[in-house]
Amino acid sequence: MTRRLELLSPAREGAGKRALVTGLAGFTGDYVARELRLAGYEVFGTSVPGHAHAENMIAVDLTDRAAVAAAVQQVQPDVVVHLAAIAFVAHSDIEQIYRVNVVGTRNLLEALAVLPKKPSAVLLASSANIYGNTDVENIHEDVPAAPANDYAVSKLSMEYMAKLWMDKLPIIMVRPFNYTGVGQHENFLLPKIVAHFRRKEARIELGNLHVWRDFSDVRVVSAAYRHLLAAPEAIGRVFNISSGKAWSLGEALEMMERIAGYRIDVFVNPAFVRANEVARLTGDNRRLASVVGAIEPPPLEQTLRWMYEA
Repeated sequence: MTRRLELLSPAREGAGKRALVTGLAGFTGDYVARELRLAGYEVFGTSVPGHAHAENMIAVDLTDRAAVAAAVQQVQPDVVVHLAAIAFVAHSDIEQIYRVNVVGTRNLLEALAVLPKKPSAVLLASSANIYGNTDVENIHEDVPAAPANDYAVSKLSMEYMAKLWMDKLPIIMVRPFNYTGVGQHENFLLPKIVAHFRRKEARIELGNLHVWRDFSDVRVVSAAYRHLLAAPEAIGRVFNISSGKAWSLGEALEMMERIAGYRIDVFVNPAFVRANEVARLTGDNRRLASVVGAIEPPPLEQTLRWMYEA
């Protein structure tokens, strides 16, 4: 029988264990925490100062080495999911991208490496953006990196830096392709489109219309992370997190027009067209499936409807 990736599984592999999720207050953090709690973990998280209001949430600036070390010593995690990062490709503060994504990650790894009891798994979220523009139709993990923007360079730099800790920590590297869901900020493409339809806007301004993206559902991504944490064979490896199918921007708009029941006027705003735009990103997820089970994502239109009706 073929094993398949289970969403929100009742499995209790985390019973009696502590999970540390950096960036817990972010979009992905909420879904990852839900998965981990259902698996029995006691979940602790970090958030930037001023946003740590929930139970088991610690306010910490990742670039503050001492503060990161103190947070890690406080939690003593059994597993770690490192999500905290500057994740918006067009973020205006380039220096902050590198400080948070590279130095912040190093501070975390340094703090974890000196714990008396090391975590059993440390999952680091990189990005499929590191592949850049490639002529490989279905991008596998061995495709050479060719980052086309500072965000992608920062994530690739983080990967290289993390290799220095592979002999000290059980690191799992993931490269998520685009994913979406309820709660994602309108800075991102699909939430922006969904929000326009929810408001019954007559028109929408977008950037490059000739892009194809592999869109996953955030719930599938979170389930994959949880399964990787519990898989000893995942340690020391890199995994694409993807659906294996690319959708054009036009196809996504057509789906939303069916869901909302009207047609929207689309205008290209040159200010939204990014330099060095990556034209197509489609991820080969066979390595991931070999560890977590067959990937059976919900249709993109179903995910968009969930976002529209939320």
